[in-house]
Amino acid sequence: MTAEEIAKQHHDLLLKIVHQALTKGAVPVIDLSTFPDELKAPGATFVTLEKQGRLRGCIGSLQAHQPLVQDLAQNAYRAGFKDPRFPPMTPEELPKIAASISILSPPEQMLFRDEQDLLAQLVPGMDGLILQDGARRSTFLPQVWEQLPDPEQFLGHLKRKAGLPENHWSPTLTAHRYHVVKVA
Repeated sequence: MTAEEIAKQHHDLLLKIVHQALTKGAVPVIDLSTFPDELKAPGATFVTLEKQGRLRGCIGSLQAHQPLVQDLAQNAYRAGFKDPRFPPMTPEELPKIAASISILSPPEQMLFRDEQDLLAQLVPGMDGLILQDGARRSTFLPQVWEQLPDPEQFLGHLKRKAGLPENHWSPTLTAHRYHVVKVA
């Protein structure tokens, strides 16, 4: 089953898992035997929380390393209570929180000669990007293109997020692209 089919067929169930994590303030106990096979298969997810249109938490996995439903439950909890950019969510905030789920495709390594070549290969609005140089790594989901539609600006902000200068370039820099299917 494709990510699009999973999102369509299991939309309500996926959002229910996120709601459980945020309501309980803990990772929900997942009994895998109660879920369909496609949700038990390995999957990588991100959970994005917004409060009144502003980011309130966003945590996820870049690689599928556990059952999709378990990954989702953990990332929902972490987005609400463990994102280091925000204080833990309070029960009073819950009614004001809008959650969205991104199901990620496997990352694909990009091959490029230089920064201009990398920029030319990016597909705004479609590509999520993982940038890494040594121990410094960061990612932007494809949704970030809405705020940063210019590829140079997108890449510069992603470098800053990794703790690198915006003009940083190195022969050891790597980039991986991925796509997402959103569930909102």
